[in-house]
Amino acid sequence: MNLVLLAAEDLIAPHCVRLTGARAAYVAEVHRAEPGRTLRVGLLGGLCGAGVVKEMRPGEVILEVALTHEPPAKLPLRVLLALPRPKVMERALVALTSLGVAEVVLLNAWRVDKSYWGSPKLHDDTIARAIHEGLSQARDTQPPRVLQARLFRRYLEDDLPPADREGSRWVAHPEAATPCPRALQDIQLATLATLAIGPEGGWIAAELASFASAGFTAVHLGPRVLRVETALAALIGRLF
Repeated sequence: MNLVLLAAEDLIAPHCVRLTGARAAYVAEVHRAEPGRTLRVGLLGGLCGAGVVKEMRPGEVILEVALTHEPPAKLPLRVLLALPRPKVMERALVALTSLGVAEVVLLNAWRVDKSYWGSPKLHDDTIARAIHEGLSQARDTQPPRVLQARLFRRYLEDDLPPADREGSRWVAHPEAATPCPRALQDIQLATLATLAIGPEGGWIAAELASFASAGFTAVHLGPRVLRVETALAALIGRLF
């Protein structure tokens, strides 16, 4: 845990927090903290800073905190992720959070197994745990917005916010003619850029046509077919 993520309800005084449960155990067993030890902390949705261990008891840690600086800036990016297998989805959400993506849309597609939508991995508490893991890893406190879109065409045609400039939407596809662009961190956008990543079997032709109608450019990373987690890191690292 690179950062101990705090919630508003942890505060027991203006500059004092009480940790219990898994976080207290992690601080005690993994950090091997003891009174006087300083840890990196951050308030969910707020500032980052430092916390000094004041007291430790079984199942409880008291920290004196000073929240002094902003977390890392979010990437101006929305990722449309065709819903993968539940375990992969959870790992992907951790990765997308740690990479700083601003918004994640779990999207239906023809080759998405319909049973995936009934997985407990899509419950709010499971998604929250994945996000917290990604934030702690990246020393961040600002969670991405996570949406679920079970109607593919309706999302693209009605729910996807409009782009403010041409060339800020990409759909990853191994057979695309255009290489993925590089180093776009300096582009000025009033809205989020959008990257769509397909299911393990890829997008079907009708879906690619719908993306094209919505202003997406099909892009590739080369001849290799990558796993979802690898493709996410490679595409986002190349774009930003």
